[in-house]
Amino acid sequence: MPLVHYFETSFEKTYTRDCIIVKLFGNNEVGYGEVVASSTPFYSYETVETAWHVLKEFIIPIILNYELKAVEELAEKLAPIRGHNMAKAGVEGALFDIFAKLKNMPISKAIGGTREQIEVGVSIGIQDSIKHLIDRIEYFLVQGYRRIKVKIKPGWDIAMVKQIRKIFKSIPLMVDANCAYTLKDMDIFKCLDDFNLMMIEQPLAYDDMVDHAKLQREIRTPICLDESINSFAAARTAIELGSCKIINIKAGRVGGLLNAKKIHDLCRENDIPVWCGGMLETGIGRAHNIALASLPNFVLPGDISGSHRYYQEDIIEPPIEVQKDGTIKVPKAPGIGFSVLDGRINKFCLRKESF
Repeated sequence: MPLVHYFETSFEKTYTRDCIIVKLFGNNEVGYGEVVASSTPFYSYETVETAWHVLKEFIIPIILNYELKAVEELAEKLAPIRGHNMAKAGVEGALFDIFAKLKNMPISKAIGGTREQIEVGVSIGIQDSIKHLIDRIEYFLVQGYRRIKVKIKPGWDIAMVKQIRKIFKSIPLMVDANCAYTLKDMDIFKCLDDFNLMMIEQPLAYDDMVDHAKLQREIRTPICLDESINSFAAARTAIELGSCKIINIKAGRVGGLLNAKKIHDLCRENDIPVWCGGMLETGIGRAHNIALASLPNFVLPGDISGSHRYYQEDIIEPPIEVQKDGTIKVPKAPGIGFSVLDGRINKFCLRKESF
């Protein structure tokens, strides 16, 4: 699906979004999930190709051999498959959609969500110039977004943030490095301490905990971990080492909503605030994110955003919209709470297989 505006991080520039939609049938209901893996292995080792392979050759054959009576049974059946959380999460999301519809409740209530609306922020990729970035920030602030996140990389950091703070002195602002730095860049992090940032997201390596703990001891700005938190065990390690003060939870990255909720509960017990990250999802994945962000410890605005932030034509209706007060309403309809437009999915579809 073509993006409305390219999205650039420290590791790539994206113009179109590839993903896998999982459509699951059971008890005269249809459930939809989304595999959030991208086409490249830069954010995660998982890609649409690896996910397709694992779904086709391993996950789906296992599912077809069992009668699943609860979503919790899925993780047990898939436990022999190591990793491949995004592929697993796509199926779990579709299964949650079916079971919530059978119980006539939204997924948010099925997982214990308490919020009727969620606060949202916006993630802005690296731009061609600081002026373009300032224009983008102004555009999203007018739309009501409650927090601005900007991507950084070496050479696109201190001067850029300084200019933002010169113009927008008090807006809630955070930066996301997507693993672009090392401890040798300590001077940069100490300079960023001067800009009253909400957090620095994933400054160091994706598989690191120790250096993040060292960095957090040296700077005042809270570190938020993203790529490093791929499981409950990783979250527990980060908390016990002091590797971060905030955690970004993405259901796709941790294997689904149930694992995401376990991490949420762990963080709540340890006074670690969390927020919901985004992966340029279509409306299907975005609907699951809204449900996740309705849990009580999601106290910081997430990267969920409205449908039109990314796509001229989303594959759900109504499109997800940000209210003027910077919130998105949590749907009350059963399942994901939105109607899926199969005709539009077919319009964008590159590959399809039924089992």
